[in-house]
Amino acid sequence: MATTQGSETISTGRRLPAGRKAELASYVNGVGEVTVAQLAERFEVSPDTIRRDLDRLDADGVLLRTHGGAVSLSGFPKPDSALDVRIRVQAEAKERIGELAAGLVEDNTAITVNSGTTTLALARHLRGHRELTIATNNLRLPQEISPECVRDLYLIGGTVRFVSQATVGPVVFESAENPGDVHIRADLALIAVGAVSVEQGWSTSNLGEAAMMAGMINRAAKVAVLADSSKFGRQLFARIASFEAADYLVTERAPEGELAEALAAAGVEVITP
Repeated sequence: MATTQGSETISTGRRLPAGRKAELASYVNGVGEVTVAQLAERFEVSPDTIRRDLDRLDADGVLLRTHGGAVSLSGFPKPDSALDVRIRVQAEAKERIGELAAGLVEDNTAITVNSGTTTLALARHLRGHRELTIATNNLRLPQEISPECVRDLYLIGGTVRFVSQATVGPVVFESAENPGDVHIRADLALIAVGAVSVEQGWSTSNLGEAAMMAGMINRAAKVAVLADSSKFGRQLFARIASFEAADYLVTERAPEGELAEALAAAGVEVITP
């Protein structure tokens, strides 16, 4: 038996499991993100068989197993994919970006850090720093950062977004002694974004998070945007700011063409390994 889609024919009748796994891996890497149901229908096997195949392919480091499906290693997961899924996508690039971004941070300064998997990589590379005052909405950051580098760590309150392990709300703190909000100022804001495009500038998928990022940017003397190259040329739902709002773009591979020209025109310094 065979199924045909366009010019592609998949033989399903006598396929060996190893052959199916190879075709499955190739398909996931081509599509980017799929569900178990989609794969079971395409390859004409049971969902349980697909789940076992995906588990094995994940263990072999071929793709990323997700709840209900899989994501390719080089793919761009859905904007609201779980943090534990996104943290494994472009992991090497994020570590390199985190190390570079840590080089922008000076001891005895105040920084703001937003949520995201790239900023978690940054936190791990701050271990050699000292006397940092940090304000963040990243609920995972206190677990990742070395206590030795921190003078004070403040968690900005608000609504919790479980999918991104972040709080969403105003970039202010309430004062117990004096009525009203206490506004903050940072020497450097380190902002991980979901997309970078000439048309939209810096953007992300959630409106509340975009507003919070903009608030961090507006309260910082300098701004470093952190984004791996898979974000280039993409646009997401909520615009954070124009390119001019940032001083640096920290990435593992320099942008090219029209995007590079737009960043240069906006005065953004691109920092790469």
